[in-house]
Amino acid sequence: MDEQMNILVTGAAGFIGYHLSRRLLDLGHHVTGIDSLNDYYDVRLKEARLARLGIDPVAARNGTTPCSSTSRPAFTFCRLQIEERQAMETLFAQGAFDVVIHLAAQAGVRYSLENPYSYIDSNVMGFVTLLECCRQHPVRHLLYASSSSVYGGNTKVPFCETDPVEEPVSLYAATKRSDELIAKVYARLYGLPLTGLRFFTVYGPWGRPDMAPMLFTEAILAGRPIRVFNHGAMQRDFTYIDDIVEGVVRLIGHRPEGTVPTEIYNIGCGRPMQLMEFIRTLEAALGRKARLDLLPMQPGDVPITYADTRKLEHRIGFRPQTTLTAGIERFAAWYLSDENPLRVQS
Repeated sequence: MDEQMNILVTGAAGFIGYHLSRRLLDLGHHVTGIDSLNDYYDVRLKEARLARLGIDPVAARNGTTPCSSTSRPAFTFCRLQIEERQAMETLFAQGAFDVVIHLAAQAGVRYSLENPYSYIDSNVMGFVTLLECCRQHPVRHLLYASSSSVYGGNTKVPFCETDPVEEPVSLYAATKRSDELIAKVYARLYGLPLTGLRFFTVYGPWGRPDMAPMLFTEAILAGRPIRVFNHGAMQRDFTYIDDIVEGVVRLIGHRPEGTVPTEIYNIGCGRPMQLMEFIRTLEAALGRKARLDLLPMQPGDVPITYADTRKLEHRIGFRPQTTLTAGIERFAAWYLSDENPLRVQS
């Protein structure tokens, strides 16, 4: 991927979107980022990510016209909801994008139990809007975020891309599986090259506050008990953010071919970790002991996620390598630093 390209990143103020945008800029590409900056979690974190990309938070928050970066000349940002059809059409008409990387979504499994419409609007209707824009203004490659949650309650591990995925256990998972099916239809009907990315439990600096590393760290430092579901009998395929980004970047140049140009890849560490071991690793990095509030399994949760990464390794010669200890130490160092706008003082 040596050629300089014009790349659209949706969800650019999000956890993965921020890290990916920064990496693409470092590689010399022009990046246009869009994000709704919704308040699903503290907007200060999203604005702080954008600020590190040279985007003024006030301008980003208050305007729907593109903002130019003050530190990254090749980066522009616009506050935009992907389900806004006319605004998206205007963006694509003016953008001349070579590649689109779609990361914007309403995230969270438990939140979907209380706010179902937001998931359909963003994750399904927004994705169709994006596909239509890519059809009307053809791009070389559209990569979109799916999720390990599509595997539902699969008991066969590790999870392989060819496994059945017709039994989602949450609305969030159902919307992600819907996106995969819709993508295949667009690939078949219109020849649009599409790659789905099933991410597995991403963590690292600048991570989401609704996920375990941030929730646990905040509680530990505040002296509160952490909520441990299924009484700790959970395993997660924790995957460090830099490994996720590396996988995505390498796949940009691997456009699907054939009469139905679409592929799906697991991007995970391939080494599931017991939740209690994760907690012990976090305690060591923070130098503090956790108080545990052991609770039953929550609706929509699954006991294990475990990525089979052989397809990814075969296609791009890459497998995530960051150990949990190294990744958690980097996360903890960031959390305790002045860079973190949500830091809890211990």
